[in-house]
Amino acid sequence: MRQQIVAGNWKMNKILEEGLELTRAILEKVEKPSGLVVIAPPYPYLRELGKMLKVRKHFHLAAQNCHQEEKGAYTGEVSADMLASVGCEFVIIGHSERRQYFKEKNEVLAAKVNVTLARGMRPIFCCGEPLHIREVDTHVGYVAKQLKASLFHLKEEDFKKVVIAYEPIWAIGTGRTATSLQAQEMHHAIRVLVAKKYGKIVADATPILYGGSCNAQNAADLFSQPDVDGGLIGGASLKAEDFAAIVAAMKK
Repeated sequence: MRQQIVAGNWKMNKILEEGLELTRAILEKVEKPSGLVVIAPPYPYLRELGKMLKVRKHFHLAAQNCHQEEKGAYTGEVSADMLASVGCEFVIIGHSERRQYFKEKNEVLAAKVNVTLARGMRPIFCCGEPLHIREVDTHVGYVAKQLKASLFHLKEEDFKKVVIAYEPIWAIGTGRTATSLQAQEMHHAIRVLVAKKYGKIVADATPILYGGSCNAQNAADLFSQPDVDGGLIGGASLKAEDFAAIVAAMKK
């Protein structure tokens, strides 16, 4: 079976003490996950939370973003080297909020993927369509363009380290959720696209997460779909009980 992953993206939430308490509560509630549990807190908390996570099997630390350059005069930015040095194993790249609010383009995201892999970390690469694209039924082509522009330059050995997260933009923070069948349809389309580029063996081994308002109530239904390999969780990752329930919904 493919690697199952539930990743919690805290975004710009929680002060340090709240983040530490949340992490403690998650560790208490999640005893033996059937897949990987990834936590992506704000930058200032990475070192402290990383110390807590590394003592538990299956728990991993992620950053919410990184800069595409190795170093330099980029005030306020954080490099992949810096993230690796504090214990990050994953980096979220191309989240819809980064694309929307910070105008990150596919070429920039490709550079971020490259530098993340070069520093020994795994990209969680986000892709997904806005509502108007979904409504005119061009969502598969839209997402295919994102993947081709930002991932398909990779050699097979590097692509194997990538985690893909499909996040329908119209279902993020809106309370709307793609149905399990809609999620499956898109995840399958992504897997077919990967197979055309890298072959069926690579495609069948690539984790594809769902990232659109997944919560404790719908996680089991979403994760039951054959091509859905877990979730990239936003708001529900800020409550230990909800996040633990989502982790428990991973395929055994």
